Amino acid sequence: MFVWLENTPIAIWVGVSLWGYPILLSLHAVGLAVVVGIYSMRDMRLLGLLRGIQPAAFLPLSKLASTGFIVNAISGVLLFTSQAVMFVNNVAFLLKIGFIIAGVVLARVIEAQLRGELAAADGDVVISGSTRLIALFSLSLWLAAIITGRLVAYT
Repeated sequence: MFVWLENTPIAIWVGVSLWGYPILLSLHAVGLAVVVGIYSMRDMRLLGLLRGIQPAAFLPLSKLASTGFIVNAISGVLLFTSQAVMFVNNVAFLLKIGFIIAGVVLARVIEAQLRGELAAADGDVVISGSTRLIALFSLSLWLAAIITGRLVAYT
């Protein structure tokens, strides 16, 4: 199946055209910056850093983060097609995908918890210990996804 995928017209275009791979890789980097930038800033704020930013400021940014994720998913799938056999056997790539899936799930959990904590707040928002713990785990997952993503090229 993965050999077939590598031989589809889109995979061949990505792999051999002058512009395909560089454009998709650039879009992937932009999507990564948006997603990880928003979620890591939010997680750091929930952990008590960046106190100048109100936690509520991150809720409207979830749509932008989702857009960045969609850009990443589409560009990532297209990049995958050009070397599907290699990627599907690459442990770093498989770990990266696992970290991303877990990170997205935790992003939704944090968003729901943050909405609840903001709704229950009378004035100052107190971030619960469980939300802080999930934010720490989320931040770790995004860092791990970036590290394993870079390791894909070397394994």
